[in-house]
Amino acid sequence: MLDQAPHDRLFPRMAAIVHHGGSGTTGAALASGRPQVICPFVADQPFWAARAHAAGVVPAPLPQRHLSAQRLAAAIRQATTEETMARRADRLAEAVRGEDGTKAAIAVLESLT
Repeated sequence: MLDQAPHDRLFPRMAAIVHHGGSGTTGAALASGRPQVICPFVADQPFWAARAHAAGVVPAPLPQRHLSAQRLAAAIRQATTEETMARRADRLAEAVRGEDGTKAAIAVLESLT
């Protein structure tokens, strides 16, 4: 049992990442360059699932109320076999890893003072 999973070490080793769609997990999944399956259920998770789907790195999100074994299996199959999705995930990961989000956030905050 883990208190916390090391996303940066686990995600790049996966064929696809199945997760809830929280901002931190989605960000780590995007940086890994792997396709995803997002099953949102609360708060900001549907937003991040929709954004990742719009970017072409996840199949249509599977909200918890519509989740079934069959739908999950189909989404995993799609995420692990669509070459276009894999290529998009890889390109998006390069962009994410190339950003300096901390520097950008500091610049925004300093511009407000």
